[in-house]
Amino acid sequence: MKRILNIVEYNKASSWMRLANNFLDFIILYVINYILSIISNFLYEVTSIEFFYLYSNGNILWQFFIGNFNYCLYYFLMENYLDGRTVAKYITGTKVISTDGTKPTTRQIILRSLSRIVPFDGLSFLGVNGWHDSWSYTRVINIKNYQAEIQAKSEIEALGKKEIA
Repeated sequence: MKRILNIVEYNKASSWMRLANNFLDFIILYVINYILSIISNFLYEVTSIEFFYLYSNGNILWQFFIGNFNYCLYYFLMENYLDGRTVAKYITGTKVISTDGTKPTTRQIILRSLSRIVPFDGLSFLGVNGWHDSWSYTRVINIKNYQAEIQAKSEIEALGKKEIA
């Protein structure tokens, strides 16, 4: 079991900020899927390869599979390679960190991304923590508040130390 630091818990992003993140990322994912669908249609017209037809015009089960795949891939790539942030998290000033205050591991990000497929996970953060946060031992924090508190704690710890002239 991972350690949960109070400083991480005290600086969690608000439910409204999480809802904004979810909404903005959903719009971005919708645009990405729309663009991929247009490209897929074009490639089908040019090559007649059945996969491209299925991508943009497949049955509902295939669309569900592709949509969830893109959903997981988007969150994994963004959060793993952009320091715990998606486009929406850049806009709202939030980021994902591990409950112990460190950068999340790739394993945590994979688990977090796959957990999002669970129905109603997008609304689970309206409770204490979202399922994808609880299951992966991560939290979404407000960066400014978190860094300000870290700075204040380090200044308090430095008070008792002698300065070398």
